[in-house]
Amino acid sequence: MRTALTTLVVGLLLSAAASPQSNPAALDRVLGQMDTAAKNFHSTEASFVWDQYQKVIDETDSQKGKIYFRRQDSEIQMAADIAEPDKKYVVYSNGKMQVYQPKIDQVTEFNPGKNRADVEGYLVLGFGGGGHDLLKSYDVKYLGSESANGTDAAKLELVPKSSRMRNNIARILLWIDPARGVSVQQQFFEPIGDYRLAKYSEIQVNQKLPDNAFKLKTTSKTRFISPQG
Repeated sequence: MRTALTTLVVGLLLSAAASPQSNPAALDRVLGQMDTAAKNFHSTEASFVWDQYQKVIDETDSQKGKIYFRRQDSEIQMAADIAEPDKKYVVYSNGKMQVYQPKIDQVTEFNPGKNRADVEGYLVLGFGGGGHDLLKSYDVKYLGSESANGTDAAKLELVPKSSRMRNNIARILLWIDPARGVSVQQQFFEPIGDYRLAKYSEIQVNQKLPDNAFKLKTTSKTRFISPQG
């Protein structure tokens, strides 16, 4: 369950010749841009494409939809309305993840418990999370500038410092829009070789969100389940 949580909220490195560690000033600049964005962050809305690659069967599944982030005081909220290939709604609020599948009219609820900080840390990567705060939990490298979804983005590599975190996510790539300090693309690599590539477009920062963005669109007959383990 812990892996499912972290990959919900989840390529090769640039050539070693690029010397990613040789430009600490560039890294500090990008982290500073993220810090500025975090101070002013209230909400984000974006369209997404999520590509989930499974190494064991060498297949990639894609999902498309809209995603919303909101921070109120210390509370982090996230909602994803998945439109393709099957409708699905994901909401993270009050420290709980809920996944609603309209086709079977069922909500699956996950409580991260002691892993809440990790889950919320993944959720805010590039969307309201501070830049220099990353240095507390990750070894961070600046991999240069690279085009991502039509944006000339700063590419960062994050490797979790703790072995516990690396058991779920081996490393993360972030493509940060320097003008807004937010992610336009993310890639989460699992130790077993699977990865999730998330591409974001039509990003709107600190605009009014739909009133029902963080409410599941359930019915009176919806079944709620909570897996154990």
